[in-house]
Amino acid sequence: MSDDFHVFDTTLRDGAQREGINLTVADKLTIARHLDDFGVGFIEGGWPGANPRDTEFFQRAREEIDFRHAQLVAFGATRKAGVRVEDDPQVAALLDSGAPVITLVAKSHVGHVELALRTTPEENLAMVRDTVAHLRAQGRRVFLDCEHFFDGYALDAVYAKQVVRTASEAGADVVVLCDTNGGMLPAQVTAVVRTVLADTGARLGIHAQDDTGCAVANTLAAVDAGATHVQCTANGYGERVGNSNLFPVVAALELKYGRQVLPEGKLAETTRISHAIAEVVNLTPSTHQPYVGVSAFAHKAGLHASAIKVDPDLYQHIDPALVGNTMRMLVSDMAGRASIELKGKELGFDLSGDRELVGRLVDRVKERELAGYTYEAADASFELLLREEVRGTPVRYFSVESWRAIVEDRPDGSHANEATVKLWAKGERIVATAEGNGPVNALDRALRVGLERIYPQLARLELVDYKVRILEGDLGTGSITRVLVSTSDGKGEWSTVGVAENVIAASWQALEDAYAYGLLRAGVEPQE
Repeated sequence: MSDDFHVFDTTLRDGAQREGINLTVADKLTIARHLDDFGVGFIEGGWPGANPRDTEFFQRAREEIDFRHAQLVAFGATRKAGVRVEDDPQVAALLDSGAPVITLVAKSHVGHVELALRTTPEENLAMVRDTVAHLRAQGRRVFLDCEHFFDGYALDAVYAKQVVRTASEAGADVVVLCDTNGGMLPAQVTAVVRTVLADTGARLGIHAQDDTGCAVANTLAAVDAGATHVQCTANGYGERVGNSNLFPVVAALELKYGRQVLPEGKLAETTRISHAIAEVVNLTPSTHQPYVGVSAFAHKAGLHASAIKVDPDLYQHIDPALVGNTMRMLVSDMAGRASIELKGKELGFDLSGDRELVGRLVDRVKERELAGYTYEAADASFELLLREEVRGTPVRYFSVESWRAIVEDRPDGSHANEATVKLWAKGERIVATAEGNGPVNALDRALRVGLERIYPQLARLELVDYKVRILEGDLGTGSITRVLVSTSDGKGEWSTVGVAENVIAASWQALEDAYAYGLLRAGVEPQE
């Protein structure tokens, strides 16, 4: 990619400061590979010398990763006050990392200089000048992060600009203006960046925190004002509420600004990379994240569906495929004919020629949602409902004679949970009993005990999530209960729903649907 514009990722350093994220060296190496595959220009790996983990990361990254698109960046501070740059061990660690690019953090807020560094404004400028020049003399490219720049600019604009000018004149390729406290708004960022650019002539970058919810907007505002270097983190990970999110920034630059900042074809990898990194850090991907969330192009209102049926662009700002995502239709009591037709098409059914069938489906969905079911969160249960209407009979692999679950409270405070199911499958009557760590788990195990001999495909199914909600009512513990179950076969996940007057009965319904859908996915023909 051209050096005219930089996409700089700091997930491994700033993003790792998010509460709940604790990356191993192996995690950091995996994320670095994902980011390089995505095509960012720079990957900030951490602070070598500050902790053994980051030092090891740089050593292993040099040996184990053949970067195709990105350059590895080491992060560190300017020399200490009163210490020769040649004698500062932290500066030496930056060089020892072997990283071709080094980002230095420096104070640009005169209050921080005096209170945090406990030195003079003049010595701080010398620290910037000496460290940048020393690293450049060693053949390293240098970026300088001006910490607390916008707050410092508000306090003393002359001094803040002196820091920028000093770094640029000493050889820093980019001086990054940091909204460290995350308190800026887009108009403020635009005004400051434009003025600093005009007054210093330095190449400027932007590093925005998201404390006002404006990090992405502030990043783009800086670009509007002339910044040509954006610092972001994957999925907006970062300290407090996070950083500017890499994925909407890159998507906006390419799709809204018409500026190619990734290698050809890489934008379509956006959703995959976002979710892959979320898996590494062990955080559930945000369903409502712009561009990459599973709900980013999900449509629920019947009015939207009617328009989308004519032209998807009427209610979508981009084609989801451009960022590797897909459009989804949600079926709910708000659904009209168009919603049902589009959802049917998504599931492989052309319903456009059967108005009577579509009408029945609309009526059933609305009737069942009024009773407490929710199909927007249970696509598998809706598909079974749709197939039942298309076939004229339910998608059934077994019929239930009866079931029961028993919870025994013992004197020692422990509990025993046992379930018995009586079923018919392929003409055979089955009675199965099992124990579990709860009544629902016992029912699940009893179903498996009874059916796996006839349907060995069930051995691959695993219940991965279970949610219970008491629906509105005036009966207290006797209120209607809704259960959502998520199941996996190792290749994909699906969700099913059950509603009943008690949690066990609702769970049984959701389990029945989960097993039926799992067998359907496995290619097993339903019973007639």
